[in-house]
Amino acid sequence: MVQSTAKPALRRELGLIQATALAITDMVGIGPYITIPLLLATMGGPQAMLGWLVGAALAFCDGLVWAELGAALPKAGGSYNYLREAFGPHRMGRWLSFLMVWQIIFSAPLSVASGSIGFANYLRYLLPQLTPWEVRLVAAVFPLLLVALLYRRIGAIGNLSVVLVAGVLIGCLWIVISGLPHLSASRLFDFPPGAFHLNWVFWGALGHATLYALYDYFGYYNVCYLAEEIRNPGRVIPRAILFSILTVAVLYILMTASFLSVIPWREAIQTRFIASVYVEALFGSAAGKLMTVLLLWIAFSSVFSLLLGYSRIPYAAAVDGNFFPVFARLHRKGGFPHISLITLGVIASLFSFGRLSEVIGSLIATRVLIQYLPQTVGFFLLRFRSPDLPRPFRMWLYPLPGIVSLGGWVYVLATAAARSLFFAFGVLAVGTAAYMARARVRGEWPFQVRQVVGSRW
Repeated sequence: MVQSTAKPALRRELGLIQATALAITDMVGIGPYITIPLLLATMGGPQAMLGWLVGAALAFCDGLVWAELGAALPKAGGSYNYLREAFGPHRMGRWLSFLMVWQIIFSAPLSVASGSIGFANYLRYLLPQLTPWEVRLVAAVFPLLLVALLYRRIGAIGNLSVVLVAGVLIGCLWIVISGLPHLSASRLFDFPPGAFHLNWVFWGALGHATLYALYDYFGYYNVCYLAEEIRNPGRVIPRAILFSILTVAVLYILMTASFLSVIPWREAIQTRFIASVYVEALFGSAAGKLMTVLLLWIAFSSVFSLLLGYSRIPYAAAVDGNFFPVFARLHRKGGFPHISLITLGVIASLFSFGRLSEVIGSLIATRVLIQYLPQTVGFFLLRFRSPDLPRPFRMWLYPLPGIVSLGGWVYVLATAAARSLFFAFGVLAVGTAAYMARARVRGEWPFQVRQVVGSRW
C-alpha cells in the first residue's frame, strides 16, 4: 500500500455565517454580565456608558486594521504573520512575531480564565452552597473540559459555533426586549454631581471604563487566527469583523440601558449577578434561575471560541520555525493543532484560580503593549514598504482609523492600573530575554553573521 507523503494542512471549511458566529460568540460571552457593574463603578454613575462608545470607536478603527491585514495575509496565526511581514521576517519582525506568540502563552489563558471565572461565579448563583474554594476549582476544571470538546476536526466545530451563538443572542435579546418597555430617561441620566467635570480624574476613569469595554469587545479579530480554515478569506474576514463589532456595540449599549432602567445604578454597582437580578426583578425567581442557566451556556460558548482561535497561533509560529517545534504538530486524524490546544488549556486552568479584576487588567495591558500597538504601527509600515501587496480590502478613510487606533492604545495603557502594567512589561522583558538568548545561539537577528540573500528587508 502506497502511503501519501503530502504535508498535513488545515481545512478551509468555515463560511461567512460560521466566521461571524465565532466572532460574536467570542466577543459577547460572559464578559458584559460580569463587567457592567465594574464599568459603572469606575466612573461612579451612568456616565460610564461613555466607555461603551469610546471602546466601540476604538474597536471599529482597530477592526479596519485587522480587516485589511487579514484579507491581504490570510494565514493561520493572525498578528504573528502581520508583525513578521510588516517589520521584516529577518529583522525586527522575527523578534516581534516571537513576542506575539510568547505573550499568547500568557494572555490567551488569561482570556480563557476570565470566562471560566465568570462561569463559576454564576454557577454559585444557582448553587449558593458552593464555597469560594469550590468555585475556584470549578473555574480551573472548566478549560480542561473545553479542551476535550475541541479535540476534533474544524468542520464539526464550525457547525457547532452556529448553535452556540444562538444561545448568546437569546440571552442578549431577552434582556434588551424585556427592558424596552421599562426604559427610563430619569434613571439613565441620573448623573451624580460633577459627573462631567473634565479633569484628570474623569479622563483616568474613562480610560479604565474603556479598558473594561474593550475586554467585552475583544474577539472581533478571532477569525484572523483561523484564516487558513476560512473559505474566500479576502471577502469573509473583513465582513465578519466589521459586522460583529457593530452588532455587539448596539447590543451592549441596549443591555446596559435596560439594566439601569430596572436596577438603579447605585444598586447595580453592588450587584454580583446583574443579569440574574434584573430578570428576577421583572419575571420572578424562576426566570432569574433560567437566565443564569443561559449565562452558563454563554460562558461555555465564549471560552469554546477563545480556545479554538488562540490554539492556532503557536502552531503557525512553530511551522514558521519561530517557536518550539512541538507546537507544529497536527492531530493525525482531525488535522488540528492538538499540542497547542492542550498547552493553552492547562495554563488557563492554572490562571483560573486568580481574581477576576487582576486577570482582566493583566490581559488587556499585555495585549495592547505587545500585540495591538505594534501591529497598528506595522500596518502603516506595510502600506509604505509593500504598496503592491494585493489587498482585497482596504481601510476606509485611510489613514484616519489607524491614527485613532494608535492614540487609543496609548490612552488605554496610560490609564491602566500599575499592577497590570507591571505584569505586561514583565512578559515583554522576559520574552525579549528568551528571544535574544535563542537568537544568539541560532545566529538570527540581531546576531546575524551574514546578510540574508534575497531578503526584501
